[in-house]
Amino acid sequence: MIELAIIGPTASGKSDLAIKIAKKIDAYILSIDSLSIYKEIDIVSAKPSKDELASVKHFGIDVLYPDEYFSVDIFISLYKNVQKECEKDSKNLIIVGGTSFYLKSLLQGLSPLPDISSSIEKKVDLKLMDLQNAYDSLFNLDEEYMKNIAKNDKYRIQKALLIYEASNMTPTQWLKHNPPKPVIKNLDIYNIEVERKLLRQRISKRTQQMLSSGLIDEVSYLEQKYSRAPNSMGAIGIVEVLEYLDCKLTKEEMLENISIHTTQLAKRQQTFNRTQFENITNAPLKELEEIISSKFDI
Repeated sequence: MIELAIIGPTASGKSDLAIKIAKKIDAYILSIDSLSIYKEIDIVSAKPSKDELASVKHFGIDVLYPDEYFSVDIFISLYKNVQKECEKDSKNLIIVGGTSFYLKSLLQGLSPLPDISSSIEKKVDLKLMDLQNAYDSLFNLDEEYMKNIAKNDKYRIQKALLIYEASNMTPTQWLKHNPPKPVIKNLDIYNIEVERKLLRQRISKRTQQMLSSGLIDEVSYLEQKYSRAPNSMGAIGIVEVLEYLDCKLTKEEMLENISIHTTQLAKRQQTFNRTQFENITNAPLKELEEIISSKFDI
């Protein structure tokens, strides 16, 4: 089975390229996008169109509701299921998206959890009823691990508690004795390079298209249904529209802020992609398509 990854900053043309290559090598596509994973967040996430999704089977899109938690270990589980599906259907796999952190997690892997009994789960659930106290207790035990976890991050606090209660080790001690193992050992990674001026133009154009497609109505609907509490409601494109709805911004300021913040995100993505991967090919979009086609003789 052929596996490859196509990454790049937002608005760089990743999805179009992935669909082109997928059709040529008979592949499924797994999205690594932190927003496309959510149902009903369609315009903000700039998901592929229904026709595009129908042309090649996609995974990792419309999996969770906006108020459901998403994490690296959930993504790794998703990847393993997709890989099995590809093997069953004799398909290749293209991993594509802008959240390259998830791709790095596949290459690095995660440490396994200790065996957790039902009595341990119940004990931890009781402690989580007082989340602040649970966090403080863990922080006193393992400041090194807990300083990177927010006090309201119930999912990660629960994980730390489960490790401690099941193993009698602090999370730092457990991770030291149980290092992560890679989920993927060898993967060709293709990174789309885009000149910054062109990228800013593409982001500005896409922001205008999002507005025309019903961006404000989508965010209003999401707020009414899910409130502003879920992590997904803190995404670029949602925050700025909420500020507009609160009369803190004019529509023009809202669009400008979305473009600015998206451009800043794209810059961070470019830096991450250039520095965090080995076995990576960097090239502009057109060249990258030719490189991939030549590599797989298509």
